[in-house]
Order: sequence, then C-alpha cells, then structure tokens
Amino acid sequence: MKVALITGITGQDGHHLTPFLKQKGYEVHGLISGQERTKSAQFADMYPYAKLHFGDLTDFSSLLEAVSKVKPDEIYNLGAISFVGLSFNQPELTANVTGLGTLRLLESVRKLGLAQNVKIFQASSSEMFGKVQTSPQSESTPFYPRSPYAVAKTFAHYSCVNYREAYGMFISCGIMFNHEGEHRGFEFVTRKITSNLVKIKLGLIDNFELGDLSPKRDWGYAGDYAEAMWKILQHEIPTDFVIATGQTRSVKEFLDRTLRYLELDDDVSKYVKFNEIYLRPTEVDLLVGDSTKAKSLLNWYPKTSFDEMIKIMVENDLQFFSK
Repeated sequence: MKVALITGITGQDGHHLTPFLKQKGYEVHGLISGQERTKSAQFADMYPYAKLHFGDLTDFSSLLEAVSKVKPDEIYNLGAISFVGLSFNQPELTANVTGLGTLRLLESVRKLGLAQNVKIFQASSSEMFGKVQTSPQSESTPFYPRSPYAVAKTFAHYSCVNYREAYGMFISCGIMFNHEGEHRGFEFVTRKITSNLVKIKLGLIDNFELGDLSPKRDWGYAGDYAEAMWKILQHEIPTDFVIATGQTRSVKEFLDRTLRYLELDDDVSKYVKFNEIYLRPTEVDLLVGDSTKAKSLLNWYPKTSFDEMIKIMVENDLQFFSK
C-alpha cells in the first residue's frame, strides 16, 4: 500500500485529494497545526481514515519528525497562506509559510536520506504569471508575480526546480489555475458570491460587498484538479504542468451565472455594493492557462464545466444555510 503525506490537508484541495487517494488504495496522512484544532477535528470526523500529525511548515524540526514517522512514498505540498488579499497585509508570514515552508519540506526529505525514495508534488500557482507576458499561459511563460503570495509561490516553485536538478529528486510542480468548489473558504471571491447570494435567496441578508468585478480568471473544479495532482506524480519523469480549463471568465460573469442559477434579479447593483477595501495594490487582470502538456502526457482533461461547478457550490451553500 502506498503512503501519502499531505500538507495543508484541511484546506479545499485536501478535502478533495484525501478521498481520491483513499479510493486509489493509499494510506493517507496529513499535517495539521495546533492553531487549527476545530478545523482539524471537523476534518477528522469527515475522513476518519486519514491519519493526522501535528506539524508546521514554519518549524523544520516538526517536518523532520513527521516525514521520518510517516515515511511517505508521495508528498503533496498543499500547505500555504493561500488568500492573495491577506498576503498584502501579512507579507512576512506569507513568505515564511508559502515560500520558506516549501524549502524546509524539501530539505527535511533530503536530510533524512529519502531524496531518492519520495515523490513530491508542489502546488504552484497561476498567480506566479501575474502581469502576463503572453496568453494563454503555458509552462514556458515567464513569471511576473504581483502579490506577496505570488512572489512566495514563485520562490517555492524555483526551489523545487533547483532541488530536482541539484539532487535528482522526483519533484513535480502543478501550476494550478483557479479552482473552486464546495470546500472553498468563505473569504475567497467565488465562495463569497455563492454563499451571500444564497443567503439573499433565503432572505437572510439583503446585500453584500465586493471589489473590482472586472478581473478574469481561468476557473475549474477543485475535484478535477486533485486528480491532476495524482496523475502528475504517476508520470515517469518529474516535470512541471499547467493545470487549467483554457477558458477565462470575469468575476462579473461568475456573479451573473450564480444569479441566474438562483433565479434572482439580474441587476447586480441590487445585491452587490462596491467597497474599495477589497481592491489590491496590484491586481492580476487576466489569467488563462494552456494545459496541452497535461492533456498530452497525462491524459488529463477538466470534466466539470463552469456552470456545473457553480451548481455544486450553490447547492452546497443552500444546504449549509438552510440548516
């Protein structure tokens, strides 16, 4: 039986990857921090077969202990300060967790003499492309990060490339474009839209606030992207892959489609108030990925459409707020 260790296991992607790996016959382990006891307890209730260990990407000794104890065949590094807006307010913490945390994890594997025994997946981000130089973005597109989060992810990505080349380690990076789902945190714009419009539909609130509605993203379903993570580590050669749908839509379009699904008035101004507090010092205007390499080498294709993804999120929120 293969053994997998997932950092950031209680986050959105961990909720999808954990049952996926279980179905593939893996023994699943995850790292949890002591600061997230409630979240960890809820996760343990949902996935009782997952074995959870205390560990922190900011604490090298805890990583050494966890990796030494679990002895994983595969590591999925999903742990990060992943909310881009927060990274502007806490840049040092973001760099420490998202950037240096990845380096600590790689070094813990190397120090334990497991460099040739463990396959590592790094969750890189489309935010690294930032102020895009070409569209669509592929594995060869230059990075131009526009937030502390994106800078930290870029550092982590190149650390993985360096360890792969310097030490011959099996490390592959999935450059993941935006992916959403029913386990997305409420602070993210997509879940903020679905949850608040559901509350409006149920008569719980009258309106809510958002920032700029014009940025465009390549949005896919998180469950499909969890499968891509696994397929990346099954590929015989460690390398990097863009994981994306190849379609881009604005925040406004996400909002419009959600209104339509809930059969609410299509007048956005009736429900959404603009608040400049949600504007970022530097914004990424357009992201759209070219996943030709993943389709060719991994036979990976996104299965869930944009509208199906919204349906999944809305139906989940309807159930959540109707309790």
